[in-house]
Amino acid sequence: MAAGFLSFPVLAALSVVLLLFHVLLQSSLAMKDTGKEWNAGPRDAEPRPVGVMAGRAARASGNFRETYPGFVVLVLALAVGGDDSGMGFAGTLVWLAARIVYIPLYLGGVPYIRSYVWLVAAGGLALMLSGVLYSAYAN
Repeated sequence: MAAGFLSFPVLAALSVVLLLFHVLLQSSLAMKDTGKEWNAGPRDAEPRPVGVMAGRAARASGNFRETYPGFVVLVLALAVGGDDSGMGFAGTLVWLAARIVYIPLYLGGVPYIRSYVWLVAAGGLALMLSGVLYSAYAN
């Protein structure tokens, strides 16, 4: 069950903050490589960001956006359908925390641990799915 101020709508809103952080981080690191004019323009022509950090931020953001739609669907299902078991709430917290931890690991180029944290986030999605299914079929 959602405890205190950490309800499913609040957790969904926090995930949007995380999405915006990814976008702003990637954009600011790309601007260091390319300058304000390129970043503010249509980005049709070279130069493209080539720095290590800008590339890592772009890949971390892309990785986040691969699993984010699944998170959104599951958190909405939990908000609407309930979470009788508490597994969905736990999974939501696990996913959000792991995705936050993933950012500095990716930017720092930390192998293996970064992959483990990604698996933890995927496990959070699995818990969320379990919570949805439990609530749907428990009654």
